[in-house]
Amino acid sequence: MQSQTKRRLSPSELDALLRASSGIGCRLESELTDGWFNTAYRVVLDDGRPAVVKLAPPADVAVLRYELGIMATEVMVYRRIEGLPGDRVPTPALLYAGEEFLALSVLEGAPWDKAADRLSPAAQAVLRRELGAITARLHTLAPEDGRFGYPAAESALSASGWRTAFTDMVDALLDDAGRWQSPLEVPPAEIRKLVAEGGYALDEVTEPRLVHFDLWPGNIFIDVPNDGAQPRIAGLIDHERAFWGDPAAELVSLAFGGDTGPDSDLVAGYTQAGGSLDFTPAFRHRLALYRLYLSLLLVVECGPRGYGPDHLASCSHTLAGTITRLRALE
Repeated sequence: MQSQTKRRLSPSELDALLRASSGIGCRLESELTDGWFNTAYRVVLDDGRPAVVKLAPPADVAVLRYELGIMATEVMVYRRIEGLPGDRVPTPALLYAGEEFLALSVLEGAPWDKAADRLSPAAQAVLRRELGAITARLHTLAPEDGRFGYPAAESALSASGWRTAFTDMVDALLDDAGRWQSPLEVPPAEIRKLVAEGGYALDEVTEPRLVHFDLWPGNIFIDVPNDGAQPRIAGLIDHERAFWGDPAAELVSLAFGGDTGPDSDLVAGYTQAGGSLDFTPAFRHRLALYRLYLSLLLVVECGPRGYGPDHLASCSHTLAGTITRLRALE
C-alpha cells in the first residue's frame, strides 16, 4: 500500500543505518509492500540471517497523534512477549532496534489472508481456536505503571482510568480530523456524546491489558505444511498500534477474519486458555464504541497518508454504519 508516511532508503543507505546502530550491515533483497504505515524491507544480514527491517516515518512527516512514537511501542511489545512464561505468543524475534528502525526475524508461512484459499473450513476452525488461545495469552500482559492508553509518551494519551483514557483517545482522533478536514458523517460533538453515553460500560474495565488492536488476517502468519498436516499460526506481526486497555477491544480487528461471537471458535479457544469474555449488554456497548473508534481512525488516517477518494469513501461508509448501530443502543 502506498502511503505518504513511508520512508524509502537506497540499499546503501539502509546498510549504513543498520551498521551505525547495530554494528551489522545488510544486503537488500526486496521491499515488502503490504504494510500501510511503516516501510518494510526483506534483507540478508552480514552474518547470513534473513531479516525484515521496518523503518519509522521521516521525522518531518505528519502523523496522527496516537502514532507518535509507536515504533517504540512495537519494540516494547516484542520484549514483553519474549518474557512471557510457559506457552508463548508466536511472533518474530526482535533482532535489533534503533530510534528509526527495528530488525526482526523472518516468519515461516504467509499472511492468513493470502493463505486462506488453501485452508479447509475444518482447518480454519482449528486455527481460529488456536488464535483465540494465543490472544488470551497476549492479554495476560499488563502495564508496569498500571495506566490505560497508548504506551508511547509522545502521544500523552494515557490515564489512570479506562473511561478517561478512551475518551482522550477519541478526542485526539477528532482533533486530527479537524486538522485534516476529514469527512466524519456527523459533527464531532455527536461522536463525543456517544462516547460519554457509554461511560458506564467503560467504567467496568478496571485492569489494563495489552490490546494489539490490529489482528486482521494480514497480520497473522499461517504455516501450511505441504504434507497435508494441520496448519498452525506461525506468528503475529505489526504490534505498533497496541495500547493498554479492555481485552474486548481485540474482537474488533479479529472480526475481519471470522466470527467473534460468544459461540465462535475464536472465543472458545480464548476461554479454554483462561481468558474471560462475558457478552453482557455493557460488554456489547463497549464493543460498539471500539468499532466506532477503529472506524473513525480509518477515516482520519486517510488525510496524512494521502489515500485516494475510493478508499476514503469506503472508510466513511463504514464509519456511518458504526454510528448508526451505536445510536441504536441508546
